[in-house]
Amino acid sequence: MDTLAAFGPASLFMISMTITPGPNNVMLTASGANYGFRRTLPHLLGIMGGCFVLFSAIALGLGMVFERFPLVQTLLRVAGSLYLLYLAWGIATAPPPRFGDAEGRPQSFWQAAAFQFANPKAWVMGLTLMASFLPEGGNTVVNALVLAGFAELVALPCISMWAGFGMAIGRWLKGPRAWRVFNGSMGALTAACVIFILG
Repeated sequence: MDTLAAFGPASLFMISMTITPGPNNVMLTASGANYGFRRTLPHLLGIMGGCFVLFSAIALGLGMVFERFPLVQTLLRVAGSLYLLYLAWGIATAPPPRFGDAEGRPQSFWQAAAFQFANPKAWVMGLTLMASFLPEGGNTVVNALVLAGFAELVALPCISMWAGFGMAIGRWLKGPRAWRVFNGSMGALTAACVIFILG
């Protein structure tokens, strides 16, 4: 019953966190524009899978690592920032989909899932979600898995909207120059997320 009572507030929290801009949503927009919604699905599902594992692990004690070893958090921020800059460069220099070669491809499920462990926004979501909405009674493992699963179900339409938004933008872009401007802008926005990571 405590788990059910947590669903309402938890859903509002997840909507507010996943519908707002962040590294994942910027990259989903760029991927949706360049590759379409269907080819972006593994990236989208990887975000959900990675967050589910991360949130569950936080509830089961992983969050205490930050408290005991602050250096781990610093290293995670640096690693996440470097990887985000690498992804930003890839987005900014991606060739136009209609004019580029076959080398360009969206992120895979596993790449997107692994990135969540270096994504500070995902950590903030997980730590806040579990600290605020995990029921105290009952089986902790079951409660953590149910809450993490519910959170990802709420997140699905929110992050899907960003991929769909990108796909809609892609239909409006005409010619290589428009694509270069768009991809450069998306790369710059992705790189700008580093400011929030290291700030």
